[in-house]
Amino acid sequence: MTLSPKFRLAAIEPASLFKLNMESEFLASGEPLIPGLPDDIALDCLLRLPVESHPSCRVVCKRWHLLLGTQERFFSTRKELGYQNPWLFIFTYQKGTGKIQWRFLDLTNMSWHAIPPMPCKERICPSGLSCVSIPHEGTLFVCGGTVSDMDSPLNLVLKYEIHKNRWSVMNKMSTARSFFASGIIDGMVYVAGGNSSELYGLESAEVLDPINGNWKYITNMGANMASYDAAVLNGKLFVTEGWLWPFLFSPRGQVYDPRSNSWETMSASLREGWTGLSVVIDGHLFVVSEHERMKLKVYDVKTDSWDIVAGSPLPEEICKPFSLNSFDCRIYVIGYNLHVAIGHLRKLNLKCTSRKKWYYLVEWQIVNAPQTFYGWSPSSSQVLLG
Repeated sequence: MTLSPKFRLAAIEPASLFKLNMESEFLASGEPLIPGLPDDIALDCLLRLPVESHPSCRVVCKRWHLLLGTQERFFSTRKELGYQNPWLFIFTYQKGTGKIQWRFLDLTNMSWHAIPPMPCKERICPSGLSCVSIPHEGTLFVCGGTVSDMDSPLNLVLKYEIHKNRWSVMNKMSTARSFFASGIIDGMVYVAGGNSSELYGLESAEVLDPINGNWKYITNMGANMASYDAAVLNGKLFVTEGWLWPFLFSPRGQVYDPRSNSWETMSASLREGWTGLSVVIDGHLFVVSEHERMKLKVYDVKTDSWDIVAGSPLPEEICKPFSLNSFDCRIYVIGYNLHVAIGHLRKLNLKCTSRKKWYYLVEWQIVNAPQTFYGWSPSSSQVLLG
């Protein structure tokens, strides 16, 4: 059945109708966005404005107010026009007060901003939950964790979308878990291991399809294991429990291959050398080593060995606790008080004859956080594009 224009308009959702009205007002002919410039060029200029300048820019005219009035409008317009700037999102907490919040750093203009709080019924503990993201879609997921002051794991799943600047509640995980591994492979969210409600280690694993919102179990890990760190490398999920005091036993590690839906034991060299938090760049696993003077090192899959990255160690201004993430050839290490070290990574060719034809060099840059962030610690970080 074909609806007449009158009834087609009535069938539109109220939120969509409001958006259409906003778009028609914005596109309506009238005063130019910037006098002397075509609107397409003027719009390109306005969409590059730093977020902190938006409040003062909104009062220029009605069309500027429509574009810059909300972060949702601003980022959704950027998405439609193909803008892909990186933004560093950090889940932070104050140990003394138990306060939690998300902040993001504009990596182009080096300015800080906040996003709406997570829609949680329980007061969650900042440790124990897991965050993963799909950067090019501007989406991050928060899964599991524990209730503050309790050892009760959660099965909650939240999704944040930068282009909408809002959170949504997704279907819960099949199993409540905390301190577990997670990763994105081919747009699917994988979680594995962790602690159960009885504080026993879990060997179960499951996967979320973000499109239909459904979880399903995958093959068990074969080991009851809480996760210290995890990484996705060459289409596989690598999970390590990390070194445990007093370092009497080699840490366990498992590797999941979604193509065969199977787990295998991680090589001894990889799991024993995995001595810090990790990121994956250029198909290589990099670790800021807590047992080697905070030097950056890289794992070579072909030789099953670790190499120290040339350059200085992590700057002393970056204090524990840490959170790591990466984008392109940059490593972002967030420390106490939310100071950020940006590691600029370069791959260089070796001129001499050796078994290796290349090596990596890192150069660090410090981005000091505002004094208002003193006392805040990072729990997790993700880079989104928008």
